[in-house]
Amino acid sequence: MIKFIAAAIWICAATLGAVFYSFQAAGERGVGETPKPMLGGLDYVKTDIISVPLIRNSKIDGYFLTKLVYTVEPAEIKKMSIPAEALMTDQVYSYLYSNPQIDFTKKETIDLDAFRAAIRDTVNTRVGANLVHEVLIDQVNFLTKDEIRNNAMRRRKDPPAAEEAAPAESAQAEPAHGEPAKPAAEH
Repeated sequence: MIKFIAAAIWICAATLGAVFYSFQAAGERGVGETPKPMLGGLDYVKTDIISVPLIRNSKIDGYFLTKLVYTVEPAEIKKMSIPAEALMTDQVYSYLYSNPQIDFTKKETIDLDAFRAAIRDTVNTRVGANLVHEVLIDQVNFLTKDEIRNNAMRRRKDPPAAEEAAPAESAQAEPAHGEPAKPAAEH
């Protein structure tokens, strides 16, 4: 019986020693290497579609539409007092209105890398920390007023078939309680 208790105490001591040693060794080396920016460790903030009216010569020229994804530090974004999406939307508006030389009707004047870098840098400067690591473009479009007008006209001309069929069905429906339909009086 004494040999059994001594063996149990020996096993417990050896186990505790091994666990203690492994934690000491892991603490000296660190838990692991930090993940690379595109492999993990960052949160992704998606924006809704941001629609910015572009004004030239006191007239609306068209609409810049974009949907962006930002890679951000999780610890830094938790410290923010305003929603990140609102800050990002504000920076897109500020960038487009402060750079009137960008002409979306000419592809030569659009530099998406400069756009991404400017948004990232202005957000980080405004927050005062390295919050945004990368700005990814999910969608980007430019619609002129004429394109929007043509789409609206096309929708008005082609009403859905379901809307046309619904009034015809309701006019032919029989009254409740199985009574035959009475012809409408002519005026």
